Amino acid sequence: MAADLIYAFRVMRLPLLDAGGAPIGRIEDIVAIPGRAGKGREPAIPPRVVGFVANSQRRRIFVNANRIAELNSDGARLRSWDVDLNPFKRRPGEVLIGAELIDRRIGDETVSDIALRPQEDARSTYWVIDKVRLARRNTLRRRPSYRLVDFDEVPALFEAQTAMQAEAARLREFHPAEVAAVVRALPIDQRRQLAEAMDDERLADVLEELPEAEQVRIVEQLDRDRLVGVFDEMEYDDLADLLGEMAPADQERMLGVMDVDDAEVIRRLLSYEEGTAGGLMTPEVIILGPDATVAEALAQVRDPDWVVSIATQIFVTQAPYKAPTGKLVGVVHVQRLLREPPNMGIGRLVADDPTVTPDATDREVAEILASYDLLAVAVTDEAGRLLGAVTVDDVLDRMLGAGWRTRRKRTVET
Repeated sequence: MAADLIYAFRVMRLPLLDAGGAPIGRIEDIVAIPGRAGKGREPAIPPRVVGFVANSQRRRIFVNANRIAELNSDGARLRSWDVDLNPFKRRPGEVLIGAELIDRRIGDETVSDIALRPQEDARSTYWVIDKVRLARRNTLRRRPSYRLVDFDEVPALFEAQTAMQAEAARLREFHPAEVAAVVRALPIDQRRQLAEAMDDERLADVLEELPEAEQVRIVEQLDRDRLVGVFDEMEYDDLADLLGEMAPADQERMLGVMDVDDAEVIRRLLSYEEGTAGGLMTPEVIILGPDATVAEALAQVRDPDWVVSIATQIFVTQAPYKAPTGKLVGVVHVQRLLREPPNMGIGRLVADDPTVTPDATDREVAEILASYDLLAVAVTDEAGRLLGAVTVDDVLDRMLGAGWRTRRKRTVET
């Protein structure tokens, strides 16, 4: 597709591809949320694509934009093999580019197409609405004339319907911790409205920055479909901490909306005592076998979905390679990978870093991380199998105490 711009009309004819590149459906429409017009010195914030409506297995489904690894002339290729086949349901504030914007009248012109521009942040690639192509028909000419304008030249096309949708757009460029400070200052009904105006990934990021008790208040207001999307974006350890604040009946209700495999992982994490390595760990780490090459390991590290504290090391184990794994062989750090040839097996590069058992105290974990200058430490069972890892950011959360987030003075200027 030409340059950076990707035109919606063309996207809506592309096949939906699985992670291996095989067609599994077809894109029918594009779902976007409002941006924000520039005010004074504040720049305009473009509307953002949150997902795609696709037809797969005779179902009209929603594909979250975060699930798309690549969008080009071949199609929209998924990042993983998982596909949510639940029927598409539009949420408040969302707009369908094909069904509602294309062919819409703007004065004496008509929207003939909308151009998307890919953007990158620390975690992923996403798409924003950048340009609008307008067509004008003239009785003296057989063909219409066209012009391409910036999205903010046609503000009525992308206006937020509510004040909280506009606020969600304003906060889109802020760090989730800063947004969490704003959320804490709002009355409970406005918190709910702001949560509804955020996309799943953004809400998940903000929830992870809130104290668990406040997370519970927001999550309890979400319907089942929204819970599925938000839980899918949250880290396992943060999700376990959230459910750990709930009564057993509420825990079961939340577990019931999850994928069976995800629910099993969360149940396992909830079985560990609070204040232990098991209660702190995440099972989502980079795991490879000893025969994997340096090139394969670096390809895993480059995946933007991994947080920094996880992406600094590869855990090398015997099969199976999903926690709980086979016996842990050792750890390979990224700096070592960068010094070796791409075809070298990583089994030759492992470091004999210390490990902890699930019942180790959070204090013991903190001392090991500090003593060995590690960003994460492996958690293993009695047989030496890898169960997960505890990262330094989670240890800091625990060491700072339950109320540290509410004591933070840094806020976003309103």
